[in-house]
Amino acid sequence: MAVRPFIPWPDKRLRCVAADVGTVTDDHRAIWDDMIDTMEAMPGVGLAAPQIGVMLRLAVVDASDDRGHAIRMADPDIVTASDDLNTHPEGSPNLPGVSANITRPARVTIAFTDHMGLRVRQDFVGLWATSVQHQIDHLAGRMYFDNLSKTKRDMLLKKARKAQ
Repeated sequence: MAVRPFIPWPDKRLRCVAADVGTVTDDHRAIWDDMIDTMEAMPGVGLAAPQIGVMLRLAVVDASDDRGHAIRMADPDIVTASDDLNTHPEGSPNLPGVSANITRPARVTIAFTDHMGLRVRQDFVGLWATSVQHQIDHLAGRMYFDNLSKTKRDMLLKKARKAQ
C-alpha cells in the first residue's frame, strides 16, 4: 500500500473516460488499497482512479465521521437520484487551492462491483451521495467545476492558475 501522486490539471487523462473493470482481480484490490491510503493522506472523502493516473473505473468513498469505512467500487453507475438537492463545497487535489459549492441530488442509488467481485446496489445520502457522484464524474472525464456556469468555471480556473 502506498500514497500515490495526483496528476495535475489540465492533464488530458482527467478528461478521458476510464475503462470498465469487468472482473475484479487482486491487482484491482491493490489499487483500491493505494487509493484509500492516498485519500486518507489528502485528507478527502473520495477518490477516483483517474486522479492518480489509473484509467480504470475504480473509486473509493469514505464520508464517515470516524473514518475507516471506505467503500470500494468498480464500474459504478447511478441507478436512481432523488429530486431533492444538497449543496456541498467540492474541490480536487488535481486542482489544489480552489473549490466551489456544487448542487447535486441528495440521495442516489448506485450499482457497482464490490471488492468481493459481486454486483451490488447501495443507497447513499448527504455527503456520501455527493462524494460518489463526484467520483463517477471523474470516471466519465468530468471535473466538479463542469457543473458550474461558464462564468463561474472561468473565474475558478483563473483563480487556480494564479494560485499555482
